[in-house]
Amino acid sequence: MQRKFKIYKALLPLSWLYGSIVFLRNKLFDWGILSSASFYIPVISIGNLAAGGTGKTPHTEFLIRLLSKKYRVAVISRGYKRKTKGFVLADEQANAQTIGDEPFQMHRKFPNIMLAVDANRRRAIRKLSEKQPDVILLDDAFQHRFVKPSLSILLTDSNRPFWEDELIPAGLLREPASSYKRADILIVTKCKENHKFQNHSQRSTLNSRFIYKGLLPVFPENNSIKKENIEHLKKENYSFLIIAGLANPKDMIDYLKNHTNNLQSITYPDHHDFTKQNISAIEKQFQAIDNQHKIIITSEKDAVRLLNNPYLSEEIKPHLYYLPIEVAFYGEDEHLFTSKIENHVKEFARNRILA
Repeated sequence: MQRKFKIYKALLPLSWLYGSIVFLRNKLFDWGILSSASFYIPVISIGNLAAGGTGKTPHTEFLIRLLSKKYRVAVISRGYKRKTKGFVLADEQANAQTIGDEPFQMHRKFPNIMLAVDANRRRAIRKLSEKQPDVILLDDAFQHRFVKPSLSILLTDSNRPFWEDELIPAGLLREPASSYKRADILIVTKCKENHKFQNHSQRSTLNSRFIYKGLLPVFPENNSIKKENIEHLKKENYSFLIIAGLANPKDMIDYLKNHTNNLQSITYPDHHDFTKQNISAIEKQFQAIDNQHKIIITSEKDAVRLLNNPYLSEEIKPHLYYLPIEVAFYGEDEHLFTSKIENHVKEFARNRILA
């Protein structure tokens, strides 16, 4: 098997040790020694086997758009790298520091849904159930087996599918590839038109891709342009400075390369907190670009962390934009996916009434 990504073969013994621990943990749940709680409300889990970078947040947002047309939707996330502890329900004072960058991103875009963060998903579901949502979405909860979702969606990156990967630390898998069998729906993400995947074993396998939307200012109050057309920037020969603190910024950078002849990028680890030194280096590199037409572009997740950054100068804010993304499916896959989700929620409600 020819992989398109690197496996650290020298670390495989450590991966086997790690895998034996994960295998035992999963067996304790399978045998009922560790218990998984079920709830009288549809709980849909969106997760992956790899350590980040598969597109969980955009797919969760797709589900929010789909379900919030008819139902009261609640979202629960761990709130990775937030500065708070325990259960936190998002409100008007929420920010990336109190609930985490990805939950805050969803809260800003969908202020009418209920959104909470808590590492203890059982507790969060019980607390949110008091507000009587019709459906709960669990973001990044495939490994959180203390909750038994009513429907489980598993994502895998087409550039690094789980069946070609290895366990941490040799690869990026958090548990063995065979664990995909717990999922009800498998989605291969970031697919190209000529590189789609067929059914993997007996699971429904769907193919999705990212659609990049028009550039939006991170600080609209500092910018007279409310939305920037990237094709316009290409015609005007703009230079781009890309700032990305993502698990895998390659797709974003590759897309933007097609719209400029001068692209520079600064990448950081996923969920990176921008320090004073980082901001200084970004501004210095931007000022050094020898082009009157230039712009800083970051991801939506990075943008919410930059909103309250005290080190950003007022001079740089009007030049700072972010690139929103949405999920789209190929061919009949969107109909198959939306039908399965809608039917699941309806059937769950019908069965609960009959019970």
